[in-house]
Amino acid sequence: MNKKTWTKFVEARDEFRDEVESLRASLPALKALQQKLVDARSPSYQVETSVVYNGALDEVNPDSEIKMILVADNPGRREQAAENRRYLVGPSGKIADKFFRENPSLGIDFYRIVIILNKTPVHTPRTVELRALCALDKSGALGAALEGSQIRMARLLQKFMKALCDIPAWIIGYSEMKKGGIFDAYTRELVTMQKEGALGETLFLYRHFSMNQFTIDLKQRRIPDEPVQEALRRIGADYRRKYLY
Repeated sequence: MNKKTWTKFVEARDEFRDEVESLRASLPALKALQQKLVDARSPSYQVETSVVYNGALDEVNPDSEIKMILVADNPGRREQAAENRRYLVGPSGKIADKFFRENPSLGIDFYRIVIILNKTPVHTPRTVELRALCALDKSGALGAALEGSQIRMARLLQKFMKALCDIPAWIIGYSEMKKGGIFDAYTRELVTMQKEGALGETLFLYRHFSMNQFTIDLKQRRIPDEPVQEALRRIGADYRRKYLY
């Protein structure tokens, strides 16, 4: 990175860290609600981090060669563990890493040149349980905070993209980005930015890596003999036009 790029990246990273700390401080009862949610399922585990900042971003330095931004859903069990506190370190992350290793033509070392964001930094065991978590909060404050976090994370995505000279950004998992979905607020903010011309043509949407949805979708939609990179660009742009216009 040159000096200007590095400075903009650090600004975006610091804003992300501040967002996480501010959100955590504004929801003092959040961890107890998350623990209640976790204790009702099997197996249970100890909630250690209620709102998770991606610590892997602190390992990026001016000599890092970042080629992609990847946006997942929200931190799960492994991501919130004190020993990790970074994104996509569970099964989905392993599937993503395997995909890129099996497609060297893409030139992506998943754990070295990809930075990972989420649609919200609020932890739940599974993404769909964000609804159940909000239902536990009778005040309604959590639901409003969750929506606000999505809007700010969408804006942060744009800042990271601009800081890194509009490198490709993949949003993984669009099923809950529909109207009325868990990430409706995130989508609405992206649509607003798209209309403002703030996102450009380097933003792509795909199926989840979980349960090999991403790989299966690519296999089904790829044209015979079409290079993987061209297929990914075409498919990701198709989903962008479908959900962000």
